[in-house]
Amino acid sequence: MNRKWYAVVPVVVAAGLAVWAADFVTLQGERTIYTAGCNGGTWAGDRCTGKLTAGERFRFRALKAHGEVFFWNVGVASDPSGKFTQCVISDGRNWSCKPNADGPKAITLEMQHGRPVRDSSGKTRPAHTVSKLKWTMLGYGISWGDMALPP
Repeated sequence: MNRKWYAVVPVVVAAGLAVWAADFVTLQGERTIYTAGCNGGTWAGDRCTGKLTAGERFRFRALKAHGEVFFWNVGVASDPSGKFTQCVISDGRNWSCKPNADGPKAITLEMQHGRPVRDSSGKTRPAHTVSKLKWTMLGYGISWGDMALPP
């Protein structure tokens, strides 16, 4: 009987870690985007010439019924939240909004398949995204590679 648990427990733990790392389970209509900083260097596209560091986390909550997307910088009280109106929302991972006065506080005006679409118009703040797992490791000072995720 106990031998079965030796096989089941690692599978359950591995599945749980995979779900956590992929942000598969989130609140309905909500998505967190993790960013990286480039310490002691500059960004050349999505490549950091210095050392990657854990950056800010941005959370987006899409309200389909109202055509609105709320966003905030997680854990930074001095960075006020914002709201986009005039949004076309399929779900929390797929939406697009028209720019407004809150745009410069956000990192994107559009989300496709849970990933932010880089805004080339300059109406949002620039950001270099990384996976949740990489962001967590960077937070502990563990860095591998010099690349952020491509847009």
